[in-house]
Amino acid sequence: MRTVKITLQYDGTNYVGWQRQAAGVSIQGLLEEVLAPIEGTSVVVHGAGRTDAGVHALGQVATVGLTASLEALTLARALNAVLPADVRVLSIEDVDPAFHARFSAVGKVYEYRIVNAPIVSPFLFRYVWHLTQPLDVAAMREGAKCLVGAHDFAALQGAGSAVTSTERVVRSIDWEDGSGYDRPLVMRIHGDGFLRHMVRNIAGTLVEVGTGRWLPSRVAEILASRDRTQAGPTAPPQGLFVVRVEY
Repeated sequence: MRTVKITLQYDGTNYVGWQRQAAGVSIQGLLEEVLAPIEGTSVVVHGAGRTDAGVHALGQVATVGLTASLEALTLARALNAVLPADVRVLSIEDVDPAFHARFSAVGKVYEYRIVNAPIVSPFLFRYVWHLTQPLDVAAMREGAKCLVGAHDFAALQGAGSAVTSTERVVRSIDWEDGSGYDRPLVMRIHGDGFLRHMVRNIAGTLVEVGTGRWLPSRVAEILASRDRTQAGPTAPPQGLFVVRVEY
């Protein structure tokens, strides 16, 4: 049995998310479906993270155990030949059997993208949060500063997450300025790991600062409260991208 690492991209618009569901098409389910004929039996694919419905990936990682002897490049070509066009395998490599897409990860990078303009390009609306009210990006940057470092992020965790600890380390939050209907404002966040909906809840909270509803100092108060009801709304999924997983 070999352990295979798959790096892939996908447009999450038409999917119920990464994880296999009772109804709807998932990315995990798609990969398992196309790998089964190659393996000659059913397989279980493990992802680095369970992206929600509508969330996209530029560099998601998965692992699977296979007995099939297809060379990595041939296997990648075989998968891309049958996968839908909005899911692409970027690379495949054989890795140590101890390697696991989720449990071996030491860091992740996400982006959240916002178009802050009266209209949004028809070529972007599936991949951004469109906000027409002007945002004070300098205030959002200021509010984000207190999130960098090791903290308890319980106030920014989505409901229904079964974790033993809500402490995480955010290594950096960087911003790429955007203006107009076709240039998104991009928040890039790098951490050792993220709680369910954590990046989207951070984005929603910082937008409250950007609109002037809250002062930047409010973000530190929210973090200290450990109370999800004190934070902003969960930003919509289509603005979120998994950029890369680090090992």
